[in-house]
Amino acid sequence: MITLTELAFPAMGTAVRLLASPGGPLHAARALIEDLEARLTRFDPDSELSRVNADPRETVPASQPLRDAVHAALAGAEATGGLADPTLLGAVVRAGYARSLVGHPRADLHAALRAAPAPGPAAPAAAATWRRVHVDDGEGTISRPPGTQLDLGGSAKGHAADLAAAMLAPYGPCAADLGGDMRVHGTHDVLVPNPLTGQIEDVIELSDDAVATSGIDRRLWWDGGRPAHHLVDPSTGRPAWTGVLSATARAPSAALAEALAKAAILSGPARGREILSRHGGVLIETP
Repeated sequence: MITLTELAFPAMGTAVRLLASPGGPLHAARALIEDLEARLTRFDPDSELSRVNADPRETVPASQPLRDAVHAALAGAEATGGLADPTLLGAVVRAGYARSLVGHPRADLHAALRAAPAPGPAAPAAAATWRRVHVDDGEGTISRPPGTQLDLGGSAKGHAADLAAAMLAPYGPCAADLGGDMRVHGTHDVLVPNPLTGQIEDVIELSDDAVATSGIDRRLWWDGGRPAHHLVDPSTGRPAWTGVLSATARAPSAALAEALAKAAILSGPARGREILSRHGGVLIETP
């Protein structure tokens, strides 16, 4: 039986856990994740993503790591019909998520659910601005409509998990877990807790694939007396209250799993379960 080596550290606003077989380059994988964090964070005005977002030109130069991350985000949007939309940064900021919540108190989940509006499914934005974002690897550029700002917060974690696991995989079984966005080579059981009770709802058995969990409990705050969270309804630009508390999606890659989990929450219970049925997963409704 192979004994895996573990490396844990904070990055991308969450807890990162890497598991590798003997010889696996754990510290190189950590450096890769930390480089992506520095490039892709929207909370640092000097990050590459922030500089691209602030650039008034329609077409801007971008590094390969940033272009790859935007490719992954756009693939998630395509797979979810625009529900996992990476062009909603303005709406998220207007809802009160202008700064990182790391180290800041969250709103109480029970109180937020009591004050939440009546649930209803979200919908893609009619403008579908994400379809007008183009990555040109030959020219090394990203093009988008003027004023469009990209938010890669969720998709970047899944993308980073995929890249880190690919770096570790040649040495044997491994796993890269970024706050619940996990890519595995080999087999690994994932426990799915209920955010309200803390009890385990289900166990997902991974085998050379991935899982991601998204939930309205993870980033929760008060916005002018109203409860708010980071999962925005693309059609309204407001936090979505759909009757789903959290969703855990299984998929061939962590980037895709992250997009499917977000789409399952935004779609509401019935449609959310249909989305998770593509590869498997667990959906937990609000009380």
